[in-house]
Amino acid sequence: MADYRKMWEELGMDLETHDQLCEVLPQAFGDVYLSQENRPESMDYYNMVVADIHGIRPAELVAAQKTGTKVFGTFCVYVPDEVIVASGAIATGLCGGSQFWVPGGEKVLPTNTCPLIKASVGARLDATCPFFRIADMYIGETTCDGKKKAWEILGEDVPIHVMDLPQMKRAKDIKAWEDEILTLKDVVEKETGNTVTFESLKDSIELINNKRRALERLYNLRKNENVPISGRDVLLISQIAFYDDPGRFTQMTNKLCDELEKRVQDGVSVCQSGDKRIMITGTPMAVPNWKLHQIIETTGGIVVCEETCTGTRYFEHLVDENSNTFEGQVEALAERYMNINCACFTPNEGRIEDILRLAKEYKVDGIIDVNLKFCNLYDTEGYLVERGMREANIPVLGIETDYTDSDASQLRTRIGAFMEMLR
Repeated sequence: MADYRKMWEELGMDLETHDQLCEVLPQAFGDVYLSQENRPESMDYYNMVVADIHGIRPAELVAAQKTGTKVFGTFCVYVPDEVIVASGAIATGLCGGSQFWVPGGEKVLPTNTCPLIKASVGARLDATCPFFRIADMYIGETTCDGKKKAWEILGEDVPIHVMDLPQMKRAKDIKAWEDEILTLKDVVEKETGNTVTFESLKDSIELINNKRRALERLYNLRKNENVPISGRDVLLISQIAFYDDPGRFTQMTNKLCDELEKRVQDGVSVCQSGDKRIMITGTPMAVPNWKLHQIIETTGGIVVCEETCTGTRYFEHLVDENSNTFEGQVEALAERYMNINCACFTPNEGRIEDILRLAKEYKVDGIIDVNLKFCNLYDTEGYLVERGMREANIPVLGIETDYTDSDASQLRTRIGAFMEMLR
């Protein structure tokens, strides 16, 4: 591992506190990932990325900034990376998946705010995430009330642009999202000094679509009876997709898929006979939130699909690449992103339909509907999800959790009982 302390110091990070995180993460990663048997060899790339998650990619971003490239930090799958990339800038995900950052967020946020928001704010305010320090501007959205107020706090020392996401999916709402995309274009053009053109947007749409195709190929391989890769590893890959260079990520994920296809041909499986095929649905799982997958896959289950923002919602539905005008490209972007079925929408029958479809495609034995504590949107919609699954005779277990390990034993007991019921 290279020494990135000088870079972190120049970014104004709290090195003493950050060192505490760096001491804990390797052990956690080893326990969850390196303890697995029969992992694909191509996972070495993703292991390397996580080993230096606050070093390798941040160093690339800093180097790009020195050449005049702008970096935009994004929080949500609704922000169209295509527009940012088309301006010659870089889009990167931001930290927010660890209990380590939650106390920092609670200094300014109510305790009954979801841990994802608290962790994100804490990572910035406590200066322990390089991605937050590097970004020239944050791009937020209005998917929930907690985020809307968090943007006001984060915007006090870093420029932030908030996209107003409609809460319904009528024709006029899709048109409103087109307008928001055009406003984002104006914002990134002003920040970068570059113009988003038909040609540059065409190239960026193809680039991001190719990343989606690679993830879809990876997920499709999990549909096989012999599952060639664990749910833990796929979650890690999906989390890295938010940070990594999109072209490189696509190349490495396709390389992994080549190996997995050979495994399928050879009948290689990472699960044991009798393990139950589980789909997770609900709130996103930002790195390093690996708790639930770890418990499921060490309690007689194998996670074969995630209907989450760090799962199928991130890559399903390509942007139409056949538009012949700039206006058509923006319309295609709006239609694609408004196809994501987040719990912030009302009504949201599309999400129930997605879960039912995915349950059939991935041949799942049961579904675990997970809600990050204090996320009222997904908590409330959990009632509709669980009712819909029971009406379809699909076993479902609803779980509420946070980033701490205090409920790990209880979760293991409940999930273990769920697996026994499935048997």
